[in-house]
Amino acid sequence: MVKITGRKFVGRENVYDIGVEGDHNFVIKNGLIASNCFNKSHSTAYGYVTYQTAYLKANYPLEYMAALLTANSGDTDKVQKYINNCSNMGITIDAPDINRSGLDFTPIDGKILLFGFTAVRNVGQNAIACILSARDEGGDFKSLADFCDRVDLRAINRRTVESLIQCGAFDKIQPNRHQLICDLELVYDWAQSRAKDRAIGQGNLFDYLGTSNNTSKQTGNNSFETVPKAEPVADLMPQEKLRMEKELLGFYVSDHPLKSLKPAASLLTPINLSQFKEQTKDTKVCAVVMLNNVKKVMTKKGDQMAILQIEDLTGQSEAVVFAKTYERISEQLEVDARLIVWGKVDRRDDQNQLIVEDIEKVEQVQMVMVELNPQQVSDIQTMHNLRTILQEHSGDKERAKTPVVGIIQSETSRELVRFGWQYCVQDSRGTVQALQNARFSAHLKSLTGS
Repeated sequence: MVKITGRKFVGRENVYDIGVEGDHNFVIKNGLIASNCFNKSHSTAYGYVTYQTAYLKANYPLEYMAALLTANSGDTDKVQKYINNCSNMGITIDAPDINRSGLDFTPIDGKILLFGFTAVRNVGQNAIACILSARDEGGDFKSLADFCDRVDLRAINRRTVESLIQCGAFDKIQPNRHQLICDLELVYDWAQSRAKDRAIGQGNLFDYLGTSNNTSKQTGNNSFETVPKAEPVADLMPQEKLRMEKELLGFYVSDHPLKSLKPAASLLTPINLSQFKEQTKDTKVCAVVMLNNVKKVMTKKGDQMAILQIEDLTGQSEAVVFAKTYERISEQLEVDARLIVWGKVDRRDDQNQLIVEDIEKVEQVQMVMVELNPQQVSDIQTMHNLRTILQEHSGDKERAKTPVVGIIQSETSRELVRFGWQYCVQDSRGTVQALQNARFSAHLKSLTGS
């Protein structure tokens, strides 16, 4: 056993394994030098695990991502990042399915990952065990009535079933979620009544007669021909469905309010929220985001400011709106609004935060589109005239927020290039008119219609 007699800096020594230079060597018995670093066996183990995970991701991507999402299911930021990775890998993420989902993320058909029941709020372990047991015993559920009749309603309350409907778990049976929610009021009571009759050994008289005006007839294949139903209603709006999914699963699953804006967002904002931590202090940034929450805060001076929770397709972040900015933009801070946010990076407690300088609702954002051919792009005088017009119409730099995008069109290609933010303009219509007067082909285009 070697006894460490003391520790002091003895100068630089050669290190022949994985280590670091500098004050990381120490003297041991008889003046020998030991290197304070990870030994080779430790680094070999890390390398071996890295190789294993890389192999699994390359050869079993669906199973690998299912395991990765399940292992990190408690970390919202990581799950959202991995869901975005799945999209880039061509893997579809589906909402929970009452007839296919298991406990956790489940690979299906070689290209789909299903959310598990544990991801759904208001669905406990007893309820999940009950659903899986009933499904294993009697096969797939054919309808909402079939489901309520076969599961143990002592373990699955009305709120649990409603949550499963709202997150899309019954969509393969009945895609009209609003209709199912309305039907649930009648079906659940009907199923409870049947359960009570079975508990005391008394079958429903109408089951034996085979028909009923207000109850159901159960056939041999466990399907239901008639059930108590509410009046037909129109389905929920897509935005409402997405809101419910986000509330119950923590994520938008069937769609995302920003997905249709992805091409335009990548052009206008090359940095997404998942890359935000890598930016240096005072870096100017712009992001297309969803506003998830607004927390109002009173300053010591009695002024109001706000802390925002924002997200894009890659992750979530916190943003700060100081008092002067809040006074100007507070009316636009509506939860679930799609926004384009301008700001700068600040560093606090070793963490990056976004200081908001301005925002605008996505639906109101317009872009000045300038069509150019390769000859114009390579002509110095033409490009000088273009820059001059844009600079003349930039107006107040603090309010010049309309981006300018060049469309470079040749016989074989078409490329979009965003001009630097210093070329943003304030008077968009005046800019287009000036460009047209100078013989440029220019027009306005909304961000949502791009």
